[in-house]
Amino acid sequence: MLAVVLLAAGQGTRMNSRKQKILHEVGGRPMVLHAFLAAAAVADRPPVLVVGPGETGVPSLIGDRAEYVVQPEALGTGHATRMAADALRGQAEQVIVTYGDMPLLRAETLRRLAAAQRESGAAVALLTVPGDLSSTFGRVVRDGAGGVAEIVEVAEARRRPNAAELLAITELNAGVYCFDGEWLWANIDHLPVREARRGREYYLTDMIEMAVGQGREVVAVASDDPDEGLGAGTRAEMVAVERAFRRRINDHWLACGVTLVEPDATWIGPDVTIGIDTVIWPNTFLQGATTIGEGCTIGPNAIVRDSEIGRGCRVEQVLLDGRQVPDGTTVRPRYVAATAPTADR
Repeated sequence: MLAVVLLAAGQGTRMNSRKQKILHEVGGRPMVLHAFLAAAAVADRPPVLVVGPGETGVPSLIGDRAEYVVQPEALGTGHATRMAADALRGQAEQVIVTYGDMPLLRAETLRRLAAAQRESGAAVALLTVPGDLSSTFGRVVRDGAGGVAEIVEVAEARRRPNAAELLAITELNAGVYCFDGEWLWANIDHLPVREARRGREYYLTDMIEMAVGQGREVVAVASDDPDEGLGAGTRAEMVAVERAFRRRINDHWLACGVTLVEPDATWIGPDVTIGIDTVIWPNTFLQGATTIGEGCTIGPNAIVRDSEIGRGCRVEQVLLDGRQVPDGTTVRPRYVAATAPTADR
């Protein structure tokens, strides 16, 4: 059995918001909902969401589709994962740990991660993404045989004598893991405490060093989409995540036979469906549960929300909200021809 622990307790103070970070929207959905749907698609039981004390936003959003445990203090990712032990110990052979602020992580990638752990029998399978020298992600250090030796965070790498070598590593830790369930719960209580910016914390990355020290195998699974590792801790990072999300959806519809005249000026929500040979002009927003038939022309400057557009329709410069448009219909603002000025007499 495969279980998923979704860490959803962080407040995200850098967002400077009265709303919890993971409740901010990407692609028209709260970030945590994207993460939850990916988790629920692979888990054999309801995902376990780790939330903060007194938090009601996430449980109100997800409802009884998940099980909830509370992290009473913000003591790091290792401590947050430990909160799920009572719910999952002895209940699942595999445990994936992922995060509520990674809305671009796909269910198929989580499945690959689980398959790698199951087939190898490793203590841990970790997800890696490609990166560059400017990345703040931990570096995946390999041993002489090519196995994973350790994860070195950037701050730690800078203190080491071989700092330049470590920081030049472009295989980065995405922070998503699939553990052997029995091994995880037998060892998580032995995580060392670390001094962090916010005080003492327990880091889940230290489970890698623990496994290697015990002679257990650690395997890495490389994502084929570097955007999957993107998280959003600030509003500037949310812009980058939103752009990546929009790019992913637009690429999907381009591959499905839809023309996007200017993809960077087109916004398509995750619940929208579009028929082939439809053309989307710039400054068009397709939102909610919208369905567009084949051979339509939508835009420019159109907002279509929760509407059903038939085949062969033309929709220009209008707002349609909860409307049904029959096949072959043209919808545009009333056109008024300009009149020539009257000549002086």
